[in-house]
Amino acid sequence: MTKNIIFDFGNVLVQWHPEIVYGAHFGGDEAKAWWFLRHVADLDWRQRIDAGEDQDACINELQAQYPDYKDAIALYRDKWREMLTGEVPGMRDLVKELRIKSYELYGLTNWSMETFPEARERFDILQMIDRYVVSGAEGLVKPDPRLFQVLLDRYDLRAEDCTFVDDNPANVEAASRMGMRGIVFTGADNLRKELAL
Repeated sequence: MTKNIIFDFGNVLVQWHPEIVYGAHFGGDEAKAWWFLRHVADLDWRQRIDAGEDQDACINELQAQYPDYKDAIALYRDKWREMLTGEVPGMRDLVKELRIKSYELYGLTNWSMETFPEARERFDILQMIDRYVVSGAEGLVKPDPRLFQVLLDRYDLRAEDCTFVDDNPANVEAASRMGMRGIVFTGADNLRKELAL
């Protein structure tokens, strides 16, 4: 087992649940919240922000495209703190254990630099990973292999010496294609088993 472990941050170390904010906005209609996140403030749009585009400009553009959802779109900026609902259960202890056992820990996250510094200050678990790459600082987002390569080059790592952990299967597949061991994150207990701790 490699001693280099690369963590995604959102929904691996800290919980990110925009559907909670949008569920409340749409009167408890969870289906409408998910529809909005799939068809209006969709993944492509969110990844533009994660890749470093100006958040306000992206919001203004989407509001012009979907004027009926102007207020809902603004929530992506105005209520982002409420979308981060806490640490992923069990991960703080697992990260501590890995550090004690001399694993080398890294982070690779799709996250806007407009919000990441505050989130890192808020969540101690993010401060436990001090070598990381943030998409918003690089103008690239996972699963683009170039973002993975930024991390490998910055910290002088070989892909075959790394294990990559992410809740998004597409990102794990991209890491695997580069030669890393990829693990789809489904919880701290399952990750512990995958890592044979």
